[in-house]
Amino acid sequence: MSTQQGTGMTVTHRVVVLGAGYAGMSAAVQLAARGKRRQGVQVTVVNAQERFTERMRLHMTATGQQLAELSIPELLEGTGARFVRGWVTAVDADAKTVRIDDDRVLHYDTLVYGLGSVADASAVPGVEDHAYPLSSAQDAEALAERLGQLGSGTVVVGGSGLTGIESAAEIAERHPELDVVLLGRAEPGAAMKPKAKAYVHAALDRLGVQVRAGVEVVKVLPDGVELAGGESIAADAVLWTSGTRVSPLAAAAGLAVDQRGRIVTDAALRSVSHPDVYAIGDAAAIRQGYGVMHGTCQGGMPTGVHAALSIDRVLKGKQPKPFRFGYYHTPVSLGRGDAVVQFTRPDDSPRRICLTGRMAVRYKETVTASPWPTFGRMKKMPASGAFWPRGGRYTRVREAR
Repeated sequence: MSTQQGTGMTVTHRVVVLGAGYAGMSAAVQLAARGKRRQGVQVTVVNAQERFTERMRLHMTATGQQLAELSIPELLEGTGARFVRGWVTAVDADAKTVRIDDDRVLHYDTLVYGLGSVADASAVPGVEDHAYPLSSAQDAEALAERLGQLGSGTVVVGGSGLTGIESAAEIAERHPELDVVLLGRAEPGAAMKPKAKAYVHAALDRLGVQVRAGVEVVKVLPDGVELAGGESIAADAVLWTSGTRVSPLAAAAGLAVDQRGRIVTDAALRSVSHPDVYAIGDAAAIRQGYGVMHGTCQGGMPTGVHAALSIDRVLKGKQPKPFRFGYYHTPVSLGRGDAVVQFTRPDDSPRRICLTGRMAVRYKETVTASPWPTFGRMKKMPASGAFWPRGGRYTRVREAR
């Protein structure tokens, strides 16, 4: 539905972007920058807070390190985009409305759904009540406060994926007075080639992190965790990094979702059930030739930009192009002075080459620091955000459309 404004009967196309994470900000800035060139498009960005969350640095915040305060409204200045602060509490995909904080309603003509994912606190009993997640800066700051109160004791990190590895290393380095135990079903770095994997293990060992692979946490207690088989591990704090979940809002809105609640998209990132809704980042089930993409910043930002380009093409009366993306690296920090970068094929399988040590630290920091300057460049030069690896033969979907 469009609105008519003024005596000139100008039609305004309302684009609402839900979520201002890496993917949402990419979409919003790209859309707003391109929209400045013509009349008739209003971009509104909705987010629960004004501060941009650097999710790739939350493990640093969790150990009390101060990061820059990045303001979403300040970044959007000069683009013409509106910022609305509030929690999205409902989406009506048929009426094309979004409810904010239960008491405000926004109407849209096109919706960009980028609400992302959070730590899954529901899969294991006790996580929600007794563990610290890393879903937001507030979560990380709460853990930092707890760690700062402990003069000694044990911190259990549940989940041996990349977030678990980075968090365990950071905590062990910043708090040598604490014992850090990393628990997970898989070995840390399991998806890496042997050289990179061995480097991860050596770094964790050097930092004093006790690694327990092949174990499953079945319950989080007020004073520890319980493993399958009955063993208990005492803990003064538990950080939960195992698994993520997406908001149930998309399913509740009647949008077609997969078994994990992610919006199923077509090749242009439109919802297969509601083509006026674009899904990006962790909130989307995007199929490539190698399978469905998994959520990372390296893939999230391109989805946001591509959604914006698709919307721009549709508004010009053109057909949107199919989205293609190939992975290219897995950078992992191991404290502030060490890191490993496993380079990958477009399907995310590991290549032989990797970086370690100081060179990997510089590489990782460059990657981690790049999103905010990238948003700034896109404000002035929208086309600068449209470059990423397309993945060649790995990303071609060989099915009829």
